[in-house]
Amino acid sequence: MAGKRTSRFFILGAAATAAWFVAAFAGPALAAGNWTNYRGPGYEGHVDAADLPTEWSEEKNIAWKTEIAGKAWSTPVVWGDRIWLTNATQGGDRLSAVCIDKKSGKVIHNKRLHYSVAPQYCHPFNSYGSPSPVVEEGRVYVSFGSPYNACLDFKTGDVIWERTDFVCNHFRGPGSSPFLYEDLLILHLDGSDHQFIVAMDKITGDTVWKTERSVDFGDLDPKTNRPSREGDLRKAYSTPLIADVDGRPVLISLGSMALYGYDPRTGKELWRLENIGSHSGACRPVLGHGLIYSPMGSGGELFAVRPDGKGVLTDSHVVWSRKKSVPRRASLLLVDDLLFMVDDGGVASCVEAKTGEEVWKKRLGSNFSASPIYAGGLIYFFDQDGKSTVVEASKQYQVVATNELDEGMMASPAVSGDALFLRTRTHLYRIEKNAAN
Repeated sequence: MAGKRTSRFFILGAAATAAWFVAAFAGPALAAGNWTNYRGPGYEGHVDAADLPTEWSEEKNIAWKTEIAGKAWSTPVVWGDRIWLTNATQGGDRLSAVCIDKKSGKVIHNKRLHYSVAPQYCHPFNSYGSPSPVVEEGRVYVSFGSPYNACLDFKTGDVIWERTDFVCNHFRGPGSSPFLYEDLLILHLDGSDHQFIVAMDKITGDTVWKTERSVDFGDLDPKTNRPSREGDLRKAYSTPLIADVDGRPVLISLGSMALYGYDPRTGKELWRLENIGSHSGACRPVLGHGLIYSPMGSGGELFAVRPDGKGVLTDSHVVWSRKKSVPRRASLLLVDDLLFMVDDGGVASCVEAKTGEEVWKKRLGSNFSASPIYAGGLIYFFDQDGKSTVVEASKQYQVVATNELDEGMMASPAVSGDALFLRTRTHLYRIEKNAAN
């Protein structure tokens, strides 16, 4: 049962809701079948595809399957006839970028970008290549957290600029993906020692602004005055997005223990909603109905928040919240008036977006890290053991198909045209109807 946090219920009309979204890649990116970042051109996991497959296996509907040696959980991005993805060795000493021909699956480039003598520690569950790249005409932007960030030439893979000077101990490994807004490349660096957002000039790589997180984490050891648990409570892995709030762009950014709104052009903090104790959140917020929907990390609570406040927000800006079956890793899907999600342990649920009331809840099976996608009235879920579940995007839980691949998915899927591109632990697949295996 959702907990209603205020009697002042705030919902925008349909026209205002549509205007509230900022889709910087809408239009050309969608029309060309490009998948520009890990949640797609509209940032929300919605797919503009008329005929995605619902059934596949190692013997069915596989157009090609390309081995990707290494260990990296980043989502591929697609532009035109090429796919780009980041990669890393298991120990993190070599960081690279791979370019693949979309039609054939042939590797065009495998570029080693950075070599590290002493990589930071990365938890075995994570990888050194978890942040997903972002692509636009002529350029690919890659991030491996603080050790290495770069802009690559889309065709040749040559490095246009690079940054190796950011100081941030990710402690469990990196996770936040870079984000493009106007002429800025924005990156979250929420580590155990430093927690900040930086915006770089996308043409030169120079820092335009840098903003420290402002919340009081409340985790200092009184004897040493240092963060307890080696700063574990200060970490976060989410990726931001932009909302238009009363005609003003607001960068919606999830850090540890707080959800923030910033001016994306200056980095000025506009507001924050605190949830002390929550940390390590990786979900990207979603927008709709005049609200931000954001899980807040380890606290296991989902908030529906009005983004028009100033300073430290109170319960007056929280329309509803819920704690049942809330994900920490896989991002949400908003489809009309319904929110769909799957928690880390494999429990999928559907809730009313305007009230937080539960519609249905079902166990899908294994653990989940990959974010689901929506296409053609269907929700696609992908687990860590290789099982995919396709269900109807409705108030009635109805399974359309279940599918198995040899390896599971940590990376979120990509889509181009009517083809799915699935990165498992070992391979990249192109999956489409009537493909000749």
